Amino acid sequence: MTNISEIAKKLSERISNAETRQRSRTAEEYQRFLYAIEYILTDIWKVSYIHPEAECSIHKHNNYYSSNTRYRDPNLTYRMTMNAFDGLQLLNLIVVTKDGYYDRTKMQGGLTRYRAREELLEMLNEISEHPAIHLKPNLDTETILLRDEIDGRKVLVDYEEDAFTEKARINLRTINQCFIKHWVDLRILDKDVLALQERLLDDTEKQPIDLTKRTLVRIFTNNSFEEGGRFYRGWWQNVPSEYRPYITIDSKATSEHDYSQLNPNMIYSVYNKELGSEDAYSRVAGEENRDVVKKAFNAMFQHGRILNTKPNDIDDIDLDAIDMSWKELKEAILNAHKPIKDYFFKGIGNRLQFEDSCIAESVMVHFAKMDAPALPIHDSFVMHHGFGTYGELEEVMRRAFYERFNKDIGVSREMVVQHKSNIPIDKDGFVSLEIDDILNAENDYSQWNDRNDEWMIIRK
Repeated sequence: MTNISEIAKKLSERISNAETRQRSRTAEEYQRFLYAIEYILTDIWKVSYIHPEAECSIHKHNNYYSSNTRYRDPNLTYRMTMNAFDGLQLLNLIVVTKDGYYDRTKMQGGLTRYRAREELLEMLNEISEHPAIHLKPNLDTETILLRDEIDGRKVLVDYEEDAFTEKARINLRTINQCFIKHWVDLRILDKDVLALQERLLDDTEKQPIDLTKRTLVRIFTNNSFEEGGRFYRGWWQNVPSEYRPYITIDSKATSEHDYSQLNPNMIYSVYNKELGSEDAYSRVAGEENRDVVKKAFNAMFQHGRILNTKPNDIDDIDLDAIDMSWKELKEAILNAHKPIKDYFFKGIGNRLQFEDSCIAESVMVHFAKMDAPALPIHDSFVMHHGFGTYGELEEVMRRAFYERFNKDIGVSREMVVQHKSNIPIDKDGFVSLEIDDILNAENDYSQWNDRNDEWMIIRK
């Protein structure tokens, strides 16, 4: 059976024969060279399952491979990675689609992007397995990430270990170990998969669905383990809300629960104020304008200075719909929340993220110890529908908040999810018992069925 390692070895020989080198690689250099080829091929293999036109990216600056030992792959070196990348170009197996750059004025940049050519894709197509099922996540890579802003750029920085970081890492390992023992998928029609991926490729705030991203990292900000700390990089976090009802766990339907008014509840609790029974967002401009008020409310806590212009995630059309200027909306929120008005524009948003991340950690660890994945999405969790139906998820979420703030909070049952029906209906609206109709209906979900069947085989 063809696999990545076999393809990498064959290509390493082809590259070595095509190169004009003064000397052969040492045994150690060759192993690193082979590792780099396999690393690049694995990336291409994963991306090939996302979209035919999807691109890969690669770091071409040597600092990436040597700057911070905590986060980098020790087996990946700059020289051998560039040898592997250049060699695949020499064989005309990959093509660069966009060169990397860095604008020192804007403090912005982008990685070199490339795409596999048809010959390489045909080689990878000979691998019968699905990459997300057969590529085992490495639980030994660093999952507790600390960021800081240096020269206008957000970068990963090193840190000293302490009791908090050790416990956070142990807890996240417990969570990730649970996740990789289960298969999380998206049960949508085959014909809808490509359209969804194209939509996500065009979305600057989301990534396309890559089913290999089955584990989480925890990212802290501002060089502090008391800011940020949310969980990221699970593929399900990129699924648009209207598709989330079709997330499955081990082929089973799921339900989603989220906290009611989480940020307002945390803020009022932290400063020992009473939120009251009226909805924190609807009280400002009515239920019909709740969503735009929620965006504004959160932005006003995230920023460390008074916003004289509207935040980026609020459009002019939002303000037109609410029939307010940004100044008027801002004042309306301050008036509706007088008990905490002095805490707006103090930049405490990242501190609030730390609080909600601790709550999320508590919920996920609780269920991980029961061998039941609770998938985090913002301030909600997706689980096997039984945990929602019988109230266990809601109870654990309420308890986690109470243990953190000594106050109660509401939990909303956003959706009770059942699969899209694949039962064929005839022209009169009755269930069709024709065998061809039944088989054709199941074929509409063939990609989902194939993945779940493959998962069940390797689990046995």
